[in-house]
Amino acid sequence: MAGRRGASDERGRLVDDPFEWRATASGSVLVSRGGRLVTTVGGAAAARLLAALERADASGDELAAQHLLARATGNYRRGTERR
Repeated sequence: MAGRRGASDERGRLVDDPFEWRATASGSVLVSRGGRLVTTVGGAAAARLLAALERADASGDELAAQHLLARATGNYRRGTERR
């Protein structure tokens, strides 16, 4: 799927270099990629992200979880991310 209605990973970067995440005791979500912290999501956005990640994990859809994390980090659809 591509475009506004669905996420796209045409180059397979989410499979080759996946995001990692962990929830903190304060309710924040730390998102990293390649061992480096990319962003920290806090507040209500972190609660929504955690709920969506739990739904993706429950359904066993790892790619959906990766798309959620990519969307949470920001500018990863334009191909401008650094290696």
